[in-house]
Amino acid sequence: MLRLVLSLVLLDPTAVIAEVSQRNIPVPQVLTPNGDRLGYAPVPRPYTGARRLTGLLVGRDPVTRRDVVCGGTVIGSRSRSLVLTAAHCLHHRGRRLKQLAFIPGYDRGRPRLGVWRVARTWVPAKWRKEPFSAELLPYDVGLVGVMAQRRPLEDVTGSGLRTMPTARGTALRGLELLGYPAGKGYRGLRLHRCLGDAVEGVSDGRGLMITHNCHAAAGGSGGPVLYGGAIAGVVSSSSPLRDAKGYTVLTRLGGRPFERMFARADRAMQVKRPG
Repeated sequence: MLRLVLSLVLLDPTAVIAEVSQRNIPVPQVLTPNGDRLGYAPVPRPYTGARRLTGLLVGRDPVTRRDVVCGGTVIGSRSRSLVLTAAHCLHHRGRRLKQLAFIPGYDRGRPRLGVWRVARTWVPAKWRKEPFSAELLPYDVGLVGVMAQRRPLEDVTGSGLRTMPTARGTALRGLELLGYPAGKGYRGLRLHRCLGDAVEGVSDGRGLMITHNCHAAAGGSGGPVLYGGAIAGVVSSSSPLRDAKGYTVLTRLGGRPFERMFARADRAMQVKRPG
């Protein structure tokens, strides 16, 4: 069961934050140079490396008819067409989101690397079939396959990042979280970064990482958790923004369920590739 999470909110991809506290992360815990009240700072331009591979995942909730804004990152695959994000950015509140598209390297209205329509999505079976609870957070990871245009996605963005599986109990120092936070102080959907250290967040099960150096806001869901040039996880959830000592929950990559989901997605998108 969750050990550190007393109150937790899923980062609702359809939410827009009207007001947040001005002091969410205690100043000594903000590791990001020029980091704001949530520990985040704008990413300098031009975007290169992992920042060029990170972008917006946008879509629409078919029931509420509200727009979806999440993050996603190109990951290396044989199909050269896969994007990693959070499961709740694809399958939210028991329903599949529609009209999804990925915009790598997005910067304040400019889709410099194009808009890529989503062909297929994958989330863990438990996420689709069970009602949401905190015990599902270790499964809050999803994959997107985008439709090739004249060239596959990685031919345009550059080679996708490799994934780094970690086992429960692994503590990582020097992580970088990337995302597009929304709400007060975050106008224009600009890419932001936050540096943090992560500790284990559960006492049993598959494991989750928690960082007390970053307090992710809506819009930050699905962004990559980077470590040593690889992706160790995705941004999943946070404590409520009114929490004066906020933290963020990170879903790990690793284990047979993720490996099987990745293999299925990669095979499916290779079949879809032209030629």
